[in-house]
Amino acid sequence: MTCYNITGAICALAMTAGAAFAEDCVPSKWGAGDEIGSANLVSPESTLAAAGLIKQGKSMPLGIVIDSNTPAFPPRSLSLQVVQPGQAGGNQLTQFGYPAIYNDDLLQTWVGIGSQIDGLGHLGEKGLYYNCLSDTEISQITGLTKLGVHNVPPLVGRAVILDMAKHAGKDFLAAGDHFGEAEIKAAVEAQGVTIGEGDIVLFHTGWTENMLDSDPTAWVSGEPGLNVTGSRYLASLNVMAVGADTWGVEPVPPAPGDGAFYGHVILLQQHGIYILETMNTGPVLQDGVNEFMFVLGQARIRGTVQMIINPVALY
Repeated sequence: MTCYNITGAICALAMTAGAAFAEDCVPSKWGAGDEIGSANLVSPESTLAAAGLIKQGKSMPLGIVIDSNTPAFPPRSLSLQVVQPGQAGGNQLTQFGYPAIYNDDLLQTWVGIGSQIDGLGHLGEKGLYYNCLSDTEISQITGLTKLGVHNVPPLVGRAVILDMAKHAGKDFLAAGDHFGEAEIKAAVEAQGVTIGEGDIVLFHTGWTENMLDSDPTAWVSGEPGLNVTGSRYLASLNVMAVGADTWGVEPVPPAPGDGAFYGHVILLQQHGIYILETMNTGPVLQDGVNEFMFVLGQARIRGTVQMIINPVALY
């Protein structure tokens, strides 16, 4: 660390703090140079096992449709323009050898909107992200220099949906409702499923189905979700990803004693486990399915922190 234009005392304090943060950090079990975390759990064996869950030959999108009106964590937004280059005034194009017309589109958007994956460079603590990488080392305005979502290989594996609304005896959970290790274990038992290493665990709360269209302001102002004890429990099971049918996975307001979105720190920074937000879990459950093959291949824009996604459930 080099200090410029600050006093020696401040410089010494900064260096001491940096050393302390480094001592707090535990390097990845996949090695000091690892950038993909739990994606290392994808294997030919796990992929073939997940393919065995395809019984009906059906597929279901897990992403929702988004547009400029989709509420998002502020100040995120989306703007789409469809244009017809060289065709103003009704002109038709002749260079193709016939009177052609075509549409193109321009998209100006935050990529953390709607259904999305949070990469390992999204949320950290004490100046550090996954695998002890510092904010000053990886965070550039032109894109992350490490931990970019473009590095993530296709996430393929077994997924399970835990119906937390049904487990609570409700149509949908309310904003601030939260669940942790005990509730997860009870839902697993009630549904007769298991959670194994490398699985994708999705929670159904009913929040998006019941609130996004009817009250979009309330939908984005709060949510039910996974509390800190639940995040720690799932991390202990070595899952590959954790998601929900909510925009942030964790409860807003947070559970008593929990920091806001601290589960993001536990999953992303401490364990390299991906987070999947606003997953469309309802239609899969309505089909009588709660475990399936999960396939995600996200857009590979270099250096992105997050990405809009549409994973597919195959069953």
